[in-house]
Amino acid sequence: MRVAEARGWRNWTGDQRCTPAATEQPATIAELQGLLGEARGPVRLAGSGHSFSDIVVTDGLLIDPRRMNRMLDLDAGSRLVKVEGGITIRELNDRLASNGLALENLGDVDVQTIAGAISTATHGTGATLRNLSSQVAALELVLGDGTIHACDESDPDTLRGARVGLGALGAIATVTLRCVPAFTLHGVDRPLPLDTVLADFDRLNAENEHFEFFVFPHCMTALTRANNRTDEPPRPRSRPRRWAEDVLLVNHAFGALCRLGRRLPGQIPRINRVVTQLAGQSQRTDRSDRVFASPRLVRFTEMEYSVPRAHTTVAVRRVLDLIDEEGFAVPFPIEVRSVAADDALLSTAHGRDSGYIAVHMFEGMEWEPYFRAVETVLSDLDGRPHWGKRHFQSAATLRPRYPEWDRFDALRARLDPERRFQNDYTRRVLG
Repeated sequence: MRVAEARGWRNWTGDQRCTPAATEQPATIAELQGLLGEARGPVRLAGSGHSFSDIVVTDGLLIDPRRMNRMLDLDAGSRLVKVEGGITIRELNDRLASNGLALENLGDVDVQTIAGAISTATHGTGATLRNLSSQVAALELVLGDGTIHACDESDPDTLRGARVGLGALGAIATVTLRCVPAFTLHGVDRPLPLDTVLADFDRLNAENEHFEFFVFPHCMTALTRANNRTDEPPRPRSRPRRWAEDVLLVNHAFGALCRLGRRLPGQIPRINRVVTQLAGQSQRTDRSDRVFASPRLVRFTEMEYSVPRAHTTVAVRRVLDLIDEEGFAVPFPIEVRSVAADDALLSTAHGRDSGYIAVHMFEGMEWEPYFRAVETVLSDLDGRPHWGKRHFQSAATLRPRYPEWDRFDALRARLDPERRFQNDYTRRVLG
């Protein structure tokens, strides 16, 4: 077993930090069991640090599972794949592709561990497709006493709770995923008038397997992205073209404009219009995961809310109006996606087809007044906050938003009666 340097922990953005009593990196399930069986005091799991909330922050034992990244089993007939919880989505995608398989839907970041991604209800976009946790057929938790608890279809309520568990039930040792045959996506990015996209939002979702759009404040153009399956073979971009498009333009150039906006906030509306005007149409045809995911080098913090699908366009208009009315300086676009309903107890899409509205703020800029104001707007539309992103809700305000909240509460009491996996975050949002 390898012990991490005693220099504290920080998330990807760098705005969530802690100094754990100890940080451990188990390499096997047996080592993970030993750590939990011997630990005294609170325990949290770290993942890859791509949550913007304080879900990981602890002064107890912090476990980094990323050395537990093996593929344990693959059944070609059922397309069920069992992996350790510390495997990153990028590692998983490569191993699935080498076996002719893929995940049916992904978000646009692939550096998270699979355990962290499912635990926070991470999602991609697709009106008929559910979030990543819905692809889980089974998982194994290591409980606070070091024992393994299997969660599968033999106990569907426990599985529904453990799929989105916020790290509050136990440490995810293994995940069994339902996969699909590998497929190619044809992606088209193009600007369209915002009014057209909002008016045709349902049609655009119905006509495309994966549809989303971005809109910068103070702009009336939406930057749309549609990804659909194709029978054409993948045509990967050359390395220089990939660097020029994904790193130089999308990250370095955009980052420079964000820094300019941070220095001159009064110029942000003009900068946003320039960015939008420069966005042209582009197309890609490649292996599915390579189209879904793209590098994120510009640092920011984020809040995202799920609302009933029918409220999505109203939510977008209200957030844009709010920014204008309050004079918020916002150099990042609003991101809008769709996800189908699922049945995980604490999924943000539990029981309803959902639209997702994400707002961001560039590092080093004031974010709290903006996020609080947006949260008020989206809460009025029956919104549920993303578990891994910033929000200001508590157990008292969240409980009415989840029809099966009490069922999860009872499951937590059964699997973690001593609250070994508790921290300030879980105390606040779960009670």
